[in-house]
Amino acid sequence: MIISPPFLPESGLTSDDKSKTDPMMDAVDEFELAHGIYPVAADRSWHCGVHLAPDMHGAVYAIADGEVVAYRVCQHAINSGSGNAGFILLKHSTETGDGRTLTFYSLYMHLMSLAEAHKLGHNGSGLADFLQKPSGADAKGQVTPAAKGSGQRVRRKDILGYVGQYQGVKYLHFETFMLPGDFEAYFGHTQLGNAAPVTPTTSDCWGHTYYTIPKRQTFLALPLQTGADHKLHGIEFNPGQPGPNELPLAVETYFSKGTKYTNVWSVADDGTRTLLTPEPVPEADYEYDLYKRATALYSACPSDGYEMLRFGRVLSSNTTQPTWVKVTYAVGKQGYIDISKAAIQKLSDADFPSFMGWQKITDGNTPFGSDGLCDIDALRKLLKDEADSPHEQTVVKETAEVWKANELSAYVRGHEQVRKALRGFICNAPSEWDSTDNETRWAKLLDKDGFYEGNEPGYQDFLKYLKEIQFWDVTGLPAGQKLWFFHPLAFIRQFRRCGWLNKGELSQIYDESNYTALGKTGEEYREHYRNAINMVFRKYRICDPIRSAHFFGQSAIESAHMMVVRECSVAISTAIKTNHVSIMPELNGYLRSPPAAAKDVAYFAKYDGNIGLGNTDAGDGVKFRGRGFKQLTGRYNYAEYWVYRGWLDRNSYDHAWFKKKEGGHFKAGPKVDNPEILGNDVYSCVDAAGFFCVHTALEKAADKGVSESSSRAVTKIVNPYDVKSPPLRWNETKKAYQVLGDQL
Repeated sequence: MIISPPFLPESGLTSDDKSKTDPMMDAVDEFELAHGIYPVAADRSWHCGVHLAPDMHGAVYAIADGEVVAYRVCQHAINSGSGNAGFILLKHSTETGDGRTLTFYSLYMHLMSLAEAHKLGHNGSGLADFLQKPSGADAKGQVTPAAKGSGQRVRRKDILGYVGQYQGVKYLHFETFMLPGDFEAYFGHTQLGNAAPVTPTTSDCWGHTYYTIPKRQTFLALPLQTGADHKLHGIEFNPGQPGPNELPLAVETYFSKGTKYTNVWSVADDGTRTLLTPEPVPEADYEYDLYKRATALYSACPSDGYEMLRFGRVLSSNTTQPTWVKVTYAVGKQGYIDISKAAIQKLSDADFPSFMGWQKITDGNTPFGSDGLCDIDALRKLLKDEADSPHEQTVVKETAEVWKANELSAYVRGHEQVRKALRGFICNAPSEWDSTDNETRWAKLLDKDGFYEGNEPGYQDFLKYLKEIQFWDVTGLPAGQKLWFFHPLAFIRQFRRCGWLNKGELSQIYDESNYTALGKTGEEYREHYRNAINMVFRKYRICDPIRSAHFFGQSAIESAHMMVVRECSVAISTAIKTNHVSIMPELNGYLRSPPAAAKDVAYFAKYDGNIGLGNTDAGDGVKFRGRGFKQLTGRYNYAEYWVYRGWLDRNSYDHAWFKKKEGGHFKAGPKVDNPEILGNDVYSCVDAAGFFCVHTALEKAADKGVSESSSRAVTKIVNPYDVKSPPLRWNETKKAYQVLGDQL
């Protein structure tokens, strides 16, 4: 899925700290206000959203493609101009993995009125038509009725309105939530709520990788069978310190711009974590060297080895091989451990592991009482914070309820670690915008020391006003039930690591205005390859917006937007228009039929004897012509890929067969059968392109950013002989990044 925060500050686009993988979310985190803490309001009641305030009355953007469920557009502010009741509620349905559908909602509350926006110079440009007029009868100072959505759709980064104010304070109230059925359908297949999560049996895996290591495991100074030169199969390992871990460990690994980073926590019996790595431990260029490591350490099938090094397990099969990882197992001590052991559980962000702070808050463990108020002691216990609470009353003549609220507020606001822990709460709670239980929920205001004690008329006016602000009755969603709420910024940060493209998102990158071929629409081609694209992007971490933009920009030219995955003897546009035989399904002779393809065979004969491509035998030109998304070309490159996939034993031929002759003849080269697999097999067609990215220096070139110079550098690696297409490739890269990136 492609998702972004509701504000897109320029300061969030880059970071000098390579260990910070999401500078946009880091920047938006700074907008969170202390008076809108999730999930506890200042009066101790549920607060299932956050309050965000950028520096100015900034535009509010849709966080993902979605459908309008309900909205309110006001011509004027309410409460003598001190409040804004405008909102929009969106429904999002997307994908996050192999067959995994995620349906959730996002709410943007306190959007500025049209009159105020106009005064500030917002003329409606960029707003959808339905957001440029009141949603119902509008009277100055009154609450405009909400409207039910009527099929309107928005794209990610579309403007929904502008930050307004409420009770005289400028901020956006922002929520993300799921309905119970949608929540169970998705999270019922994760490890959420499991105190002892186990390695999944499915291949649904994305984001950061995690290992749980039981206590009293043996860590080595070097991997087994490492030589005196500290090398294992040619890969150098820096020595560590041998020893055991006294407590279980939770290990987090992730990659950023070529560097691998590791965080480690020791885990006490009660689940309390202690960070052993004050800063993430870096291993420079580890990711850029993953292909080299996999080829050396997993010679039988480097492709499986690549997944072991990336994920700690092979997603495409049940095979496993020793995989040595350097881990901090005690303060100041690092050692090597084989994480392929069954006792070590391998997880990812897709699993929402409890040891990373994710907690389900339900009736069984909620710190909220039957009165809907949060108890500080219950909250402290849930957070495993048993330190003495300052129970002394410090404010003169403060009522019991006010004192409790102030105590809780001070506890939450005054402790950064508490607020951080609350971000992991996934709460089953009622919506404050549902009026079903208003009388029950707010009756405490009439109690002794309550705000409306002895003031029934005031209480009734409050309920009347509250119901006018609430809008659940127009949404069409079930009333009176609890929903599942997330800290919205934590939710967005988590799912931004996924990168799985759904049907609609891919259609924005390669739309219907592109070519069609063989009577198929662009959609048919996209859906033919989409799942394979997602799997390959996950495997090679191409799902990063910058890398994926370069991938799509290059593939648009190399394979005509995925429609021509075999090299043609004529221009691609001509081949598509004429159903050229080169792009037809391949049969025995690597083209459709020898008689019909004789001209094409002659064309490819020019590649025969091209030593730079490893073509040493007659017919190598047509046999090993370009195939796949990146048009893998030549016997050498085919042999490298066949070895990588475990289809060819590297030791079965002289790797330098094309560099020297014996008796006037080249040595026997690799026997690569069925090269048409790269055109016929959907996964291999895309995976060969991913292989090319890591087999070359393309990753490093792409990581320079999205610019014309970086696009040319990538083009030079992909096709150094093409002098005409760099501007086309750059244009396609820009178009892809407009969809994938955070820039407007």
